[in-house]
Amino acid sequence: MNLRKMKVAILSAGQGWHNAELQRACAQRGHTCTLLPITKLIAHIAVNATPLHLFTPSVALSPSLADFDVVLIRIMPRGSLEQIVFRMDALHLLMQQGVRLFNSPICIERTVDKFYTSGLLAQAGLPTPRTVVCERADDALAAFAWLGGDIIVKPLFGSMGLGMTRIQDEDVAYRVFKALELERAVYYLQETIAHAGRDIRAFVLNNRVLAAIERTAADGGWRTNVARGGQARPINLTEDQTALCLRAASVVGADYAGVDLLISNDDQPYVIEVNGIPGWQGVQQATGIDVAVEI
Repeated sequence: MNLRKMKVAILSAGQGWHNAELQRACAQRGHTCTLLPITKLIAHIAVNATPLHLFTPSVALSPSLADFDVVLIRIMPRGSLEQIVFRMDALHLLMQQGVRLFNSPICIERTVDKFYTSGLLAQAGLPTPRTVVCERADDALAAFAWLGGDIIVKPLFGSMGLGMTRIQDEDVAYRVFKALELERAVYYLQETIAHAGRDIRAFVLNNRVLAAIERTAADGGWRTNVARGGQARPINLTEDQTALCLRAASVVGADYAGVDLLISNDDQPYVIEVNGIPGWQGVQQATGIDVAVEI
């Protein structure tokens, strides 16, 4: 197959394993691949001028993101509200210029925010755990009781299982919620689903499940993230599980996504998360599939 040689940009915060894999896969196909720091984005706005550039200390107005065929967004680093809004606005403007973004800023906005993701899944009729999102500690305490007194508290923005806490005691809930109140946090509270200590991560690419793994908590607990020590093995999804994963990725508008399923003790599948900037090291190690090449 003859493929047109492309100019690919990766927006990220540093080198890292995933970026190195994507650069390797591009080089194997003769594509040029440039790694660019998203935190150095500078918008140059003028009439009839290309408005989006990445500056370096020594080169002004170069390179322009509009000069690339594809821009892969590999991370959205933490920042202030204004910084995040600026980055997302810039990506939207870039997409409107006709540059192919992978995933789109629309998808990223939907998936970096757990509240937005959960709401879209529920509106689409997909099974997802009961969830309460609120701003006041008193409301969170009321939600703790309503959700059965056994909940998972998650940061609204976060990945790799960082910041997640399981709470089964009302006094502990009170202390945790009051501590979060000092940070002016938003409470994202999800009911705990009784399960066998395993979940499924499916890697969806271009409306197909490229690979899937079953993850098991290393310590017999409830955290299964490979980045947190969970063990992974390749599995074949059922037709129903495959359809559920593809539907979840479609709901958020993802070209590629990591879809997490939890199977309850009564065999009910739940969509726990849809990651629009997914990692795949665990999937690749367990299945042997060269994910970067497929991307």
